[in-house]
Amino acid sequence: MCARRRVAGWSVPRLADEVVAVSIDAAHIGAVGAAAHAGFGALLVFGAHAPAAFSTVVARLQAMTPGSLAMLVMSDEEGGGVARLTNLVTAPPWAKAMGANWDPTRIRLAGKRLGASMLSAGLTVDLAPVLDVDPSAVYPGPRNPDGLRSFSGVPAIVAADGTAFAEGLAAAGVTAVVKHFPGLGGATGNTDYGPAATRPWPRLVGADLAPFAAAFAAGVPAVMVANARVPGLTAEPASLSPAVYRYLRARMGFGGLTMTDSLGAGAISAAGLSVPAASVEAVEAGADLVLAGQSPTPAAALALARATASAIAAAVTGGRLSRATLAEAAAHVVATRNALSC
Repeated sequence: MCARRRVAGWSVPRLADEVVAVSIDAAHIGAVGAAAHAGFGALLVFGAHAPAAFSTVVARLQAMTPGSLAMLVMSDEEGGGVARLTNLVTAPPWAKAMGANWDPTRIRLAGKRLGASMLSAGLTVDLAPVLDVDPSAVYPGPRNPDGLRSFSGVPAIVAADGTAFAEGLAAAGVTAVVKHFPGLGGATGNTDYGPAATRPWPRLVGADLAPFAAAFAAGVPAVMVANARVPGLTAEPASLSPAVYRYLRARMGFGGLTMTDSLGAGAISAAGLSVPAASVEAVEAGADLVLAGQSPTPAAALALARATASAIAAAVTGGRLSRATLAEAAAHVVATRNALSC
């Protein structure tokens, strides 16, 4: 991977910046020039409304990055009620509605149309599709993180429809991120609000991992790891668990980008971990990119990103985290949206 050569000579602080995403409301996109200058690896964009010049501002930010390396400009564009920048991006229906009424060919086309809309707006990474297996058609909330966000309660349907959606995004030039590995369908609650557990590991291996396996076989390049505990595999949040990342890499053969779900979630804070502390654990476990939830202001978002990167760098200088592990994570982030030549 050429990206490994590209990051080989970077300083530890520069590597740490690359594995951190800065969260920003679309309305304030122009306020994160410092993030671009510093070389943070990603922007995570929230908000329903974006300024008309959003894509122009994003292009200006991309031109500021060290070495002209593109940041990942990410948002949650799942469809239905999970949509951002609605004045610029036209979202499809809920995944449940697509799964019930459309075949994979039509879903692939919907993904391509969404991807074209995103790319035109300056967004290059979609934190979608959801590959969790959930038969319910409820609005997602504290008790159920999925419901309408899931294509189906049948693993084979989720596999076919979710892969088609991801392929449509890719055809438009947008990177899909499948989530929430190893599957939040049937979880005991929503990790945004507090601790939760997935279905037992044997059930996940026997059924719920099938959509992820199908997506990986189709070449989907990125995956988000959930914050739920996995009974039978790990007692800690999956996003912080070495066992989860080992299974992804060694057993499922996934070689792409791994990222955490929001480390500002209730499940993480309930474990007594701040975003910076959880980020160190996540990178140590095998995550390539760490995400935090929305901050109240751009200044707060930048401060949190800087504190997170500083904690990761300090873990390397202190001997807790190896430089090789951090460099490998940074290389995966760089490789995701940069065409490099060796």
